Parts: sequence; structure tokens; C-alpha cells
Amino acid sequence: MPKLLDWLVRAAGQARPSLATKAAPPGFALYADCRPTWTSRDPASLARAGYQRNPVVYRAVRLVAESAASLPLTPVSGDGRDLLALLARPNLRESGVQLLETVYADLMLAGSAYLEAVGVEGRVVGLQALRPERMRVAPGPDGWPAAYVYTVGGQSRRFDLGEGAVAPILALSLFHPGDDHGGLPPIEAAATALDIHNAAAAWNKALLDNAARPSGALVFAGASLSEAQFDRIKGELEANYQGAGNAGRPLLLEGGLDWKPLALSPRDMDFVEAKNAAAREIALAFGVPPLLLGLPGDSTHANYAEANRALYRQTLIPLARRTAQAVANWLEPAFGTVELEPDLDRIEALASERESLWRRIQAADFLTQAEKREAVGYLPEAPSP
Repeated sequence: MPKLLDWLVRAAGQARPSLATKAAPPGFALYADCRPTWTSRDPASLARAGYQRNPVVYRAVRLVAESAASLPLTPVSGDGRDLLALLARPNLRESGVQLLETVYADLMLAGSAYLEAVGVEGRVVGLQALRPERMRVAPGPDGWPAAYVYTVGGQSRRFDLGEGAVAPILALSLFHPGDDHGGLPPIEAAATALDIHNAAAAWNKALLDNAARPSGALVFAGASLSEAQFDRIKGELEANYQGAGNAGRPLLLEGGLDWKPLALSPRDMDFVEAKNAAAREIALAFGVPPLLLGLPGDSTHANYAEANRALYRQTLIPLARRTAQAVANWLEPAFGTVELEPDLDRIEALASERESLWRRIQAADFLTQAEKREAVGYLPEAPSP
């Protein structure tokens, strides 16, 4: 495209006007098919364009993963002490919070997450997360997964699901309407907004590199420019007047040359609001109130505390609950029937809600002590010896 523009400018400058049209300077019109360029929808490309290069995606993923992994879990039925001990220290390399952070981040960026049960002599002694982009599903005759193949460093390892009391792999995924085995990550749903946000940031960076102002038009009042004159003027402009380092430098023009600066119209400035709107759409896809990410223009929640409660109620608690129950069901042959739930009493953001619930339950004289404990999510009292 730059070579085409150079040729058109030269052609316009070398076209000498006739006597009938001498007052009209030469000109041309250029129409281009400007189609948008989208990021590939595969998880690796979205992770690079989003998590690694976009601050809104990075912060949203970290906020969801870190907060959900830090939720305390408690058994509401069954003896979950051994299972909770395993989740607290799943392997020698990382803590339980670190493991769950990886799981939740994989769900946000890939739509799927995989856990491997490490067994010794028939006992489950450890858990570790496997990279979803390295995992391949091997379906059986009925279409459901019969095995998982994990490939790293050119070496593949096959996990057959029919071996052992506990399946070697737990596959977690978000709902995907077009995939039987994989999940749809929030970052894919926000891919359009992600590209808009990144493009606006790139446009702004290019504007800053160009002395924080749009370029102008160099007008020649004469009939034409020679090839040598054109190349010399272009080279001087590129070498001495482009870039932030040359901002404010006076432009020296010879006779017949005039510089016409261009200004941004209010319509051109809509990219600022477009960038903010794209950021809010990204936060919406991840289930994070925009107020918690410091995004302008959000008035959904009255204050920070209300937005924080919405994050826990609508995003973090459902995510942690379904993950904890999936892990408990997966390891049931090794640890017995256990039902794990997030301990809402230990979540500081929900303290005001829990206090209101306790007051209402305490004032309900028609309930027995056991019914009150069940209403607030506690186990029945153990009978006295």
C-alpha cells in the first residue's frame, strides 16, 4: 500500500493541467476495501492476544482465578478431612490454592481444565494440573471419552479411563453448544471486543509515536515535482519530522510548499469510547463487574462493596461450587461420599449478608436448633456422649 500511494502521489504531481483547467490542482481519490482483521479463535492465539497483551483480560482472569481459588471449602456431608488435606497440599511443587488458580485460569482461557490423580499402590496421593492445549480426547465407540492423550516434548502418554477405581483424569469444561468434549472459554466470547480494545491501543500508540497528533498534507502550489524533488522531500520528512522525538520541531519549507495540518473530528475521537465499551464487554464475558477493574462509564453497581458481592454471588461461588463437587465426585472411590461447598461464613465480602441471615434465623422461634443450623448451612450437632 505505501508503494501504491507513492506512485499515485507522483502521478498526481506530474500530471500537468491543461489551459482550461489550470486553476484546479491535480488530485485523485482512493477507495480501499478495509476489512477487519480478527484474532484466530484457537486458545493459544486468544491467550497471547488477551492474557499476555491486554490488561483488562489479564486482570479479569487473575481476579477470578485468585479469588475463586482462595475460597475456603467445607464439607456439608460426609467426612471430608482426608480430601481437604489432599486439596490443601496436592503435590510437592505447589499448594492447593496454586493448583486451583491454574484450573480456573485454564477454564477462563481454554474453556477446559484437566487434573491428574497420582496414585501409589492404589491410593490417590497427589493431584496435578495438565495443560489443556496438550491434551487430546480419544473417544470410544459410543462417542464419549475413552482415554486422554497428553503430549509434551514429542512424547505422548495415554490415560485410559477404565483403569483403576479412580479415573486417572478429571476433565472440567464450561458449556459449549458446538463441542461434545471441549468448553467455550469466556475469552472467545469476548474475542471481538478484545480485538477492538487492542486495535484502539495500537492506534493510540501510533498517534503518540507521530508526535501525538495526526499527520497533515504537504501541498505544492506549482505544476509538478520531479522524481528527485519528491524523493528528497519525503526522505527529509521521514528522517527529521516523524516520531515523538521530533515533536514540535519547526518545518522548513521551500517556495511553493505549504503544510496543511489535519485535526481529529469529534467523530474520529469516538475510538476512546469504543475502547471503553470494549473493555466493559470483556469484563462482562468474564463475569467481573467493570467497577472492580477501574473501567470508566459503569454505573451498574452503586459502590465497590455491592460490586464485590455481585462478583462472589454470580461468578466466584458458582464456579468454586461446581469445581469442588466435580473433584469430590471424581475421588469418591478413594475418599468416600463427600459434598464440598464454599464456606460462606468465611467470605468477608458476604459478611453483611450472613449477619442479616443469622438475625432472621435466630428470630424464627418456630424453628428448632437443628433446623436453624441446617438453614444457615451447618452440619447437625453431634449427639452428646
